[in-house]
Amino acid sequence: MKSNFSDLKLRQLDTALTRWRSANLPPRPASGWIKAIREALGMSAAELARRLEVSVPTATRMELSEAEDRISLSTLRRAAELLGCELQYALVPKQSLTDTLENRALTLARQQMAAVSHTMALEAQATSRETVEAQTRSQAENLLKGSRRALWREAK
Repeated sequence: MKSNFSDLKLRQLDTALTRWRSANLPPRPASGWIKAIREALGMSAAELARRLEVSVPTATRMELSEAEDRISLSTLRRAAELLGCELQYALVPKQSLTDTLENRALTLARQQMAAVSHTMALEAQATSRETVEAQTRSQAENLLKGSRRALWREAK
């Protein structure tokens, strides 16, 4: 039952993230969103500072910290609200989470099979490339049926 629930959560998250991946969102402006939106609205840095209840140098540092990827989410959210914006935040995988798990399992299976194949070759019991690949895929499937946490543990 737990496995079915984990699979359901994985599929739901993959579906939600697919929408983010396919949204084709523009990259953050070099100066950061706060400054770009503030300037587009015709708002001065002094007015932004007044609305944030901070000094002008503090507001300027906030804009700079966003441009340099050093701003906290809470500060960015506060600035967004004052600019009439909504902060949307997500980690968007470059591929589906399912594909990430399958690729990880295949990588681990290849590592495990390489060690076995090497030992067998030393003992003059080498098998064909097709047989090794079939065994590798079978091992990857077995790894996927097991604990997902085990996929990410480093080999000792």
